[in-house]
Amino acid sequence: QVQLVESGGGLVQAGGSLRLSCAVSGNFFSIKTMGWYRQPPGNQRELVATITEGSMTHYVDSVKGRFTISRDNTQNTVSLQMDSLRPEDTATYYCNGDIWVPNTVKNYWGQGTQVTVSS
Repeated sequence: QVQLVESGGGLVQAGGSLRLSCAVSGNFFSIKTMGWYRQPPGNQRELVATITEGSMTHYVDSVKGRFTISRDNTQNTVSLQMDSLRPEDTATYYCNGDIWVPNTVKNYWGQGTQVTVSS
């Protein structure tokens, strides 16, 4: 079984920074594309950023220049550095990944971590 566990959420003032981390554990061969999604209160889950196995990145326009996604393939982790945070970044943030497990590639979600940005 594969697990994705997020950490690093919390409360921060506008303009501040937080770093989210996601650790992948369990029985798998490799980690393909990883991503961070978020779900603001009362809204649908939305993509924030993705990073491929070769570390190519993609960001939603609203976070470009403020957020940085990275991965450590030796530690099986993916991180999201969030700078210049805004109140509209308040959401539950979820780690997501395509993981190569025996016989197939499956998509997994973490349990989520809350990020609250006060004005």
